[in-house]
Amino acid sequence: MQASTEARVPVMKTPVAHSTLEVAQLPAVWSSEAVRPLGEWTAHERARAELSLLKTGALLLRGFAPRSLREFQQFAASFGHALVNYEFGSTPRTALAAGVYSSTEYPAHQRIPLHNEQSYTRSWPMKIWFFCERAASEGGQTPIADSRAIYAAMPVRIRERFVERGLMYVRNYGGGLDVPWQQVFGTDDAREVERVCAARGIDCEWKGDGELRTREVAQAVARHPRCAAWVWFNQAHLFHVSALDADVRESLLEVVEVEDLPRNVYYGDGAPIEDSVLEEIRRVLERTKVTFAWCDGDVLMLDNMLVAHAREPFVGPRKVSVAMAEPYAP
Repeated sequence: MQASTEARVPVMKTPVAHSTLEVAQLPAVWSSEAVRPLGEWTAHERARAELSLLKTGALLLRGFAPRSLREFQQFAASFGHALVNYEFGSTPRTALAAGVYSSTEYPAHQRIPLHNEQSYTRSWPMKIWFFCERAASEGGQTPIADSRAIYAAMPVRIRERFVERGLMYVRNYGGGLDVPWQQVFGTDDAREVERVCAARGIDCEWKGDGELRTREVAQAVARHPRCAAWVWFNQAHLFHVSALDADVRESLLEVVEVEDLPRNVYYGDGAPIEDSVLEEIRRVLERTKVTFAWCDGDVLMLDNMLVAHAREPFVGPRKVSVAMAEPYAP
């Protein structure tokens, strides 16, 4: 049975230099003339979606609006992997149902840069779904970008330096400045935190005020386990202190030392990363970005390694929920 037809949505795009990939391919779009619940998809349709996802990395489902959050949850889980909890997260979210969360709860005026989910760790979900229950009246798009194109467009000297040296992410939890460690680790037991960190190869220390600091050395690039493509896969540009607005950065450094910033990133040996390098990286990310407008009821399915995502500022109510599945650790 033919469940959908290939369609195209208008996108704003910029060609990627030094890449053989066509950014305009993102996202692949399936639409249906008649609204049909995703809960009625067959195994054949899910297999087709998996193949499309492996090729393009992003599949926008338009016209198959879930009738409820429960139906979205069941659809995401129907691909053969249990939905995962948002463990070791770096942003505030609200659990809406088992394995379903609100999108990052940053203020509406803030822009969230492109990133692959949990690429600041050494394990991450392979799949992520977004359900736009209500689109913002203005803005609020979820831009995406092909991580293979980012890898290809990244200046070779930066890519080689990052690969050779790796990245060290430093996080200081709580203190009124960032997500509390109890929320990140899902426990109030300090010994359980230490156990989790030891199992994941994360260095942790309890500071004099009882708050937690962690250091984790992680990858800068990664190789997709199925298609063998190399992808740019880190959040250096997001964690680095240069990601803060100048006035916020200055204000923070007036009250805390550099080592106590809520988050920062260094080369894997602990040496600082130059601000100029991060600016070059951000320019590449901006050039590869593809933006489309949400419609109420849209579902966006991403291969988390092949495609990065972001969030634009918005006006008015916006309701987007997220589910993740298929944890992977190289």
